[in-house]
Amino acid sequence: MTGGRQHTGNRVLDSIPPKQYGHLNELEPVTLKFGQILYEAGGKIRYVYFPVNSLISLLTAVDLRRTVEVGMVGNEGMTGMPFILGMGVSGVKALVQGAGGALRMPAGLFRTEFDGNPALRRALFRYTYALMAQISQTAACNRFHEAEARLARWLLMTRERIGSDEFLMTHEFLGQMLGLRRVGITEAAGALKQRKLLDYSRGKISILDVKGLKQASCCCYQIVKNVYDRAQD
Repeated sequence: MTGGRQHTGNRVLDSIPPKQYGHLNELEPVTLKFGQILYEAGGKIRYVYFPVNSLISLLTAVDLRRTVEVGMVGNEGMTGMPFILGMGVSGVKALVQGAGGALRMPAGLFRTEFDGNPALRRALFRYTYALMAQISQTAACNRFHEAEARLARWLLMTRERIGSDEFLMTHEFLGQMLGLRRVGITEAAGALKQRKLLDYSRGKISILDVKGLKQASCCCYQIVKNVYDRAQD
């Protein structure tokens, strides 16, 4: 990134005026691997990450064996948000759900830049608002909506954040994300496949009909999308 002028592909970073990039020029490109753990709940935040075409799930523990996704972070945001609130540890487990590129910075250097960069603070405060809305809506969705509609919502949100209609995902991993048993995921995915909205084979999911998938989704997808659109205005 030269002089802060290069398009990064991350919406938070690309909203910062070039002359206000400061230490953001020192962001390091990294490749995140599927299943990679960036933070454990209660673990120290050593780096903040700005996904470009990768996707990170924020998971909270249900019990000693199970976790459920409470939020996802793609190219619209950043992981390590507790750090901007003065907390050096993560409240959730951050797990790479979609492999791909990201930009990262040591947490201490990022804190220095955040404190001295008004444009970065504004962008991340707006993103924090949207992320909090997503987490709240996800909690309601997981409690009240049917598996098929929840899966459609989740697939649409994933698609938007990685910029692709195809991604690797097993039924077991989907169950972990949505807090469903494997049989529940199999039935929900099978119903969407029968309606020719998606296809899946050997751990790869392909979205075939975006419009149809939106119709199959619960209202949570559009509610969260509207919040993010307002935050980016």
